[in-house]
Amino acid sequence: MANVNPNLRLRGLLLWWRKWGKMDWAIAATGFSTIVFILTYLSRRLPLPLDPAATALTTDNLVGLTLLHNATDRGALCLDGSLPGYHFRKGFGSGSNSWLLHIEGGGWCNTIASCLERKSTALGSSKYMDHQVRFSGILSHQSSQNPDFFNWNKVKIRYCDGASFAGHPQHEFKNGTKLLFRGQLIWEALLDELLAIGLFNAKQALLSGCSAGGLATLIHCDDFRERLPKDATVKCLADAGFFLDEKDVLGNYTMRSFYQDVIQLQGVAKSLQKNCITRMDPYKCLFPQEIIKETRTPIFLVNPAYDFWQIQHIVVPDASDPQGYWKRCRMNLRYCNPSQMEILLGFRSSLIKALSDFQQKKEGGLFINSCFSHCQTWMAETWHSSTSPRINGKVRIFYHLIC
Repeated sequence: MANVNPNLRLRGLLLWWRKWGKMDWAIAATGFSTIVFILTYLSRRLPLPLDPAATALTTDNLVGLTLLHNATDRGALCLDGSLPGYHFRKGFGSGSNSWLLHIEGGGWCNTIASCLERKSTALGSSKYMDHQVRFSGILSHQSSQNPDFFNWNKVKIRYCDGASFAGHPQHEFKNGTKLLFRGQLIWEALLDELLAIGLFNAKQALLSGCSAGGLATLIHCDDFRERLPKDATVKCLADAGFFLDEKDVLGNYTMRSFYQDVIQLQGVAKSLQKNCITRMDPYKCLFPQEIIKETRTPIFLVNPAYDFWQIQHIVVPDASDPQGYWKRCRMNLRYCNPSQMEILLGFRSSLIKALSDFQQKKEGGLFINSCFSHCQTWMAETWHSSTSPRINGKVRIFYHLIC
């Protein structure tokens, strides 16, 4: 394991932005930190208070929704046929030629039924999207909350296709439905529009995303790099997007089966790396462990070792716990018994093993902590505040309200 930089916190990736060759990565999941992790859960009674300055909601924090121009002409439409959208805040000062794009998360739909359900929500239709959203964390314009990116041009990309912007239309209209699988077209049209309003002049750019948006970031990372000026500094950040191909508690590969369905339903294989899909089944190429092997653009990974979404949907999905044995544990680790914690420690070990080769990359970076969370970059409390996750010289995690 590489040496850990004292006092490193989630903002360690910002040092990586400036000094990529000296990769600042940290795996805060040693046996000692695991003990601290468990003891912290058992001893906590009340959540830590929020930082009022970081969480105050003001009109100035809200950014309006922009519907994608020419989307209809290009066929770049949400699941229900509505126009895709994004929220844009213009940069200023030294950040005028710097861009940060953040792709919203929200899972995937792997069946006609689940996609039909999704199209009646903001994750499948712009008709249900908030017209204004708060920009916080990595998207914040406050220098105290976001000192490195506060004055950059920032874009929040709304997620409305159900396949990490990787779907293709050849499988549409199955069983008489009117579902549109246009994720790849949305990505291309959106990027073209952003290039036209200033992204093409970027001196530096960061593509980021949370959860399914983190997976979309990895899928499109190299394409993002190729569309920008050659002299621009371009990198990608995937937050809670490193999904594992692990067995659940009953020994089933639930996530593997799910991804197979997504690929078959939405024609996702066409958006995956060609070298990968010629070597193995396309579903394997949808897992980040395979994607990062061939991605040429520098990547930074932010992920909790105890990702609560993966614990609840990969390790212990509802169908694998019919008697409710895991009900309390999978929602709050303080209720896990020793045998359950052993299984979760095994999941943590699988994450570290899956990242072992990536850790050796000179132009790659990681921040892996022992929080029970999912997505940490877009919230003030976990991005840059007095309660953010950090690692000191003893490799201990100082837990905050969600850990």
